Amino acid sequence: MSKALPLMIQGTHSDAGKSVIVTAFCRIFKQDGYLTAPFKSQNMALNSYITIDGKEIGRAQGVQAEASGVIATTDMNPILIKPNRANESQIVVHGKPYKNMQAGQYRSEFFYQGLQLIEEALTSLSEKYERIVIEGAGSPAEINLNDRELVNMRVANMADAPVILVGDIDKGGVFASLVGTLQLLSASDRDRVIGVIINKFHGDIKLLEPGLTWFEQYTGKPVLGVIPFLPNLNIEAEDSVILDRYKPGVDQSKDIDIAVIQYPKISNFTDVDPFFVESDCHVRFITKADQLKQPDLIILPGSKNTIEDLLFLKKTGLMDKILALHNDQKPFIFGVCGGYQMLGLSIEDPYEIESNFQIETGLGLLPLKTTITKEKTTILSEGTLSFGKYFTKVSGYEIHMGKTSFVGDYEPFIQMEDREEGCKNADERVLGTYFHGIFHNDEFRKNLLNQIRADKGLHEMNDRVSYQQIREQAFDRLADHVRKHVQLDKINEKMKEFHLRRKTND
Repeated sequence: MSKALPLMIQGTHSDAGKSVIVTAFCRIFKQDGYLTAPFKSQNMALNSYITIDGKEIGRAQGVQAEASGVIATTDMNPILIKPNRANESQIVVHGKPYKNMQAGQYRSEFFYQGLQLIEEALTSLSEKYERIVIEGAGSPAEINLNDRELVNMRVANMADAPVILVGDIDKGGVFASLVGTLQLLSASDRDRVIGVIINKFHGDIKLLEPGLTWFEQYTGKPVLGVIPFLPNLNIEAEDSVILDRYKPGVDQSKDIDIAVIQYPKISNFTDVDPFFVESDCHVRFITKADQLKQPDLIILPGSKNTIEDLLFLKKTGLMDKILALHNDQKPFIFGVCGGYQMLGLSIEDPYEIESNFQIETGLGLLPLKTTITKEKTTILSEGTLSFGKYFTKVSGYEIHMGKTSFVGDYEPFIQMEDREEGCKNADERVLGTYFHGIFHNDEFRKNLLNQIRADKGLHEMNDRVSYQQIREQAFDRLADHVRKHVQLDKINEKMKEFHLRRKTND
């Protein structure tokens, strides 16, 4: 690890804000003129990102690469774990499916292979970049797992990286979680921690100061920053735990009501993020039939286990409710990837990849059938989308283990250079596509929302936001916010100290 100066961000628990803090440091170092790369050795997530060469990595690392102003590669996340059914996950190695494994099997059979993959990826990044911002996972104090962990202190030692420990004060007990985590680390790992950051702070900092003084005296570790909660940050989240923050109730002050079906294996839910920045839209995540009400747009998002989530729609009564609304109120119904497959006539799983069910009937709203296959499609895609009177250039990315064929007459949705993609019904009230990121296309999103507005007798809104511009502004806003509230000079100094020590030892 010769060239790059590394910095590692670990947390006291999941959802402490590690991914956002890493994103902030990636942007800060970019702003300060350093060629910077993010890194997460092993990521467990159902939200993924497709690299320019059609490989799959954790979505957080793709977003962090964008914040760094660099092209994402699989070296930034060499191992991706995607849970697909009870106690089993698909292991993705350098962007391609490796095999499905049980948790115990992964720990016993994959550990040494994983170590080698991680070291090679870190070495590759270190030779190309000046700074590497490394993200941990969960907590480094998981004492039942630490003998074979591949993502926290073992990686910090491999990279010889200084570590900042992040605690989330919003959940309560932040000093207990920080102190407890430090005490459960080995002496050598504790020495690697250069300080802590308290994240998501609300209120008067003066009331917190006695606790900060006590913490520094008790642990001997400096508080490198207290970062106030930053609302309305338009940067994609990775962990579906954040969906619990979205209430299912209708917001009567908004013109357009959007209901997103939150099934158990929901994936790439960030597809709907652009609607959050539209001033006339309210987005709700729905888990029960009685929560659906009468939305203007129903979105069936991606799924890591389409058949299991289709059964969830049937068991909860959501399927019947969606069909009743389709027959009566005629809302727009939009399926993306797994949601697109569910809109068809049937889904067949002959290789029992997702479940023991050989075939399951879908909602029957589009004339298509899907067969789950062993091969995974991961590709960046573009084409011309036909909707209403408009033909719009769109781009997106595909991640699916299924082939969809049409039955009888059908209306294609997107014309690609070599094939037709997606499907819509005759009145364009039901639409489906394999394109993740379809709503990130500003022109199509504007046309769809204006059609909804027209149906409701509302005037068109043509001054819609540019979502890419919003994202860039969000990266800068986040970086400026974190820069203001952390001791950046001290962090830079510690990074250089570790680098000099490493050079001396070499």
